[in-house]
Amino acid sequence: MIETLLVANRGEIACRVFRTCRELGIATVAVYADPDEGALHTREADAAVRLPGAAPADTYLRGDLIVKAALAAGADAVHPGYGFLSENADFAREVIGAGLTWVGPPPEAIEAMASKTRAKELMGIAPLAADAVTGDDLPLLVKAAAGGGGRGMRVVRELDALETELAAARAEALSAFGDGEVFVEPYVEGGRHVEVQILADAHGTVWALGTRDCSLQRRHQKVVEEAPAPGLGAELASRLEEMAVRAARATDYRGAGTVEFLVVGDRAHFLEMNTRLQVEHPVTEAVFGIDLVALQIAVAEGDALPPAPPAPQGHAVEARLYAEDPSRSWAPQTGTLHALSFPAGRQRAGGDGAAEPRAWTRIDTGYGDGDRIGVHYDAMIAKIVVWAPTRQDAVRRLAGDLARGRIHGPVTNRELLVRSLRHPEFVAARMDTGFYDRHLPALTAPEDGEELAALAAALADAAARRADGGAAGTTARLGGWRNLPSQPQVKRYRGRDTEHEVRYRVTRRGTQAEGFPGVRVRHAAPDAVRLEVDGVEREFRIAVHERDRIHVDTPTAAHTLVRLSRFPDPSAQREPGSLLAPMPGTVVRVAEGLAPGATVTAGQPLVWLEAMKMEHRITAPASGTLTALHAAPGRQVEVGALLAVVQAAAQEEHAS
Repeated sequence: MIETLLVANRGEIACRVFRTCRELGIATVAVYADPDEGALHTREADAAVRLPGAAPADTYLRGDLIVKAALAAGADAVHPGYGFLSENADFAREVIGAGLTWVGPPPEAIEAMASKTRAKELMGIAPLAADAVTGDDLPLLVKAAAGGGGRGMRVVRELDALETELAAARAEALSAFGDGEVFVEPYVEGGRHVEVQILADAHGTVWALGTRDCSLQRRHQKVVEEAPAPGLGAELASRLEEMAVRAARATDYRGAGTVEFLVVGDRAHFLEMNTRLQVEHPVTEAVFGIDLVALQIAVAEGDALPPAPPAPQGHAVEARLYAEDPSRSWAPQTGTLHALSFPAGRQRAGGDGAAEPRAWTRIDTGYGDGDRIGVHYDAMIAKIVVWAPTRQDAVRRLAGDLARGRIHGPVTNRELLVRSLRHPEFVAARMDTGFYDRHLPALTAPEDGEELAALAAALADAAARRADGGAAGTTARLGGWRNLPSQPQVKRYRGRDTEHEVRYRVTRRGTQAEGFPGVRVRHAAPDAVRLEVDGVEREFRIAVHERDRIHVDTPTAAHTLVRLSRFPDPSAQREPGSLLAPMPGTVVRVAEGLAPGATVTAGQPLVWLEAMKMEHRITAPASGTLTALHAAPGRQVEVGALLAVVQAAAQEEHAS
């Protein structure tokens, strides 16, 4: 029987495993790299052990250090979570060899399926030889043999780009999983990503826990998932479950795993088997009313599963909240997460048929208010999961919860998630893996109402200043209004893409906004402003966590504004052609032969940054000459750091 369990992972999944351990009465141990000192998963564990360093290769990918930590903390079991070493057979053997219980599948099963190349061979599918592909094989998908999460994956549409993409995928896979093996396969477009959750014990029982649809993806990483996969015929769903069970039995599988398919019409193409718990496992838990982590632990302790799983009920949808900007090539964002909250979810009522079950919401996160989101790890902040009796109810509830949430800190994909869930294609369950390729511009268009948010911010700021004025200020205001300024007050803010100038006056009849026809100020306080817009009153909640950064929330939208100085700093100006780091990260590569004086072409990749386990290319904005290069491999850069300067050809002609 397991008494103390170490989770060889971090963030959200570590917190999620700890939650089940607490319910089972199992003590918990966390491990943490230096950037995670004081992180939520370390605070929630009963004990924590430091892994010195920052890079995953020096910390969370060091199986020897993790086993040593488990023994030092007195743990008798290890749960790998997902990512990092979760599909590493050698690590599983290290754990077992140290006399610890491995809460995962046998190392032999991991070896058989964790490598996508070997898994395909086991299923009778041979990958393409990279040196033998032709134009007829396009488009291609370069894919890491180990790991998952969309890392180490590249779509190739031109043969000339194949070698570059192979190199990039190898580098990313090596950084994320410690294994640089990649392979090439045909890239099937217009399909749905459907998977089957399995759970097996050591007594011959294998459960197929229905289907999940994970078609909404960016950079081959899932964004929205749901169970069961909507619109699948009963025959196809049954066939997928049979294939998943066959894969499990072929490897003498034990524990939780997932078999993934690409579905086109009524045809299913095997993709891979993930020998671990998936990020999206909560939707299956919600539909079947089970705890997969508790069942993983029971199987690891040698318990037998019941002959069949519980009957599924209702529908569940999960959205992944990322610290990233979808409108700017999904650039990851960093900074302090000042606030993260959503409307309180109702829990399932009854459960024994005595009452009709109602929708409920579950939040899985690895962050608390005030925690910092850094550059070293995945950009996911939280998973928001909704269960409801029907798909329509679950989708609508999840969109509403996201819209009403308070998320103060770095830019997130929250608005994209809300719009995705409300898109007619998703509502009708007609989505596929090309959803964002088709709809991203519309889904990331500027949000309406930002100018009203700027007005509310200005009025809240004015109210705060009056409150800070104390009694003397109150006397001056009430003493015949003699000290009121005759000129309008002016404040400027920068929104997502637009600057806003707000003018207002404080008069005997109250505060009046200028340039906002049809708008009346009904109430203004430092933390809340109520405006009447064309006869309809709307409330704006205001929060200022940093001196010049203002968050404005309404029941249907959220805006982040930056207060601008009346006198811009001239030193902040950059010369034309400056390439700035779009996010904090590490320079991992510079284009071969690149040096000041080199001729570059528009769109040519010049510098590669790694942030949050993903590579990001910095390209030449125009054809011309590289006049400065400040980037070098291994250099850590902050957001806005000057990487290089390209003088456009037109500028060169003008200068001459």
